[in-house]
Amino acid sequence: MTDDPFRCRCVLCHDYGDRDAADGADLRIIENVGRHGWHVAMVPEDEIGPGFAYTIGLAHTHGGPELAMFGLDVHAMHRMLNRLGAMSAAGTVLTDGQRHSDVVDGRQVGLRQVDPRWYRTFFGRAIGFYRRPPFPVLQVGWPDVDDRFHWEEQAGARHQESQPQLWLPPGEHPVGIWTTEL
Repeated sequence: MTDDPFRCRCVLCHDYGDRDAADGADLRIIENVGRHGWHVAMVPEDEIGPGFAYTIGLAHTHGGPELAMFGLDVHAMHRMLNRLGAMSAAGTVLTDGQRHSDVVDGRQVGLRQVDPRWYRTFFGRAIGFYRRPPFPVLQVGWPDVDDRFHWEEQAGARHQESQPQLWLPPGEHPVGIWTTEL
């Protein structure tokens, strides 16, 4: 990772002297990253908003970006993120602007680079693991029934609102369910 601008500062690479204070969720993340190479954090839908899921550990273990999905059932997103995580583990380089097939029921997903100003809003457990941004994160967008992504003008309003647009700075994001806490 010496040529990579990301220098891992995670709790596995550095002893911060506070591992004894880690809660059960943090210990589960550490265990899963050590055993499987990454962990998928799932935030289920609730009265505040839609569910989302994201990986923790891909940057540490494989030098690839972390991945985040929004707006579907957390268990479905968990499976899709694991598929993409396995691709990263097998050497596939995941980058902004790519589309990958066979991740969502034989359909493609699109990858977009997340603006770091969103990290504290959505990726708190990853910040705890890496101790501080920046760490690379790609948003995994899923298509509508006509294979249009939520950032495409042709997508219907409901689909456009189904997922955030985290490549935009928070102040430029359209007001909606994803920005109610900002």
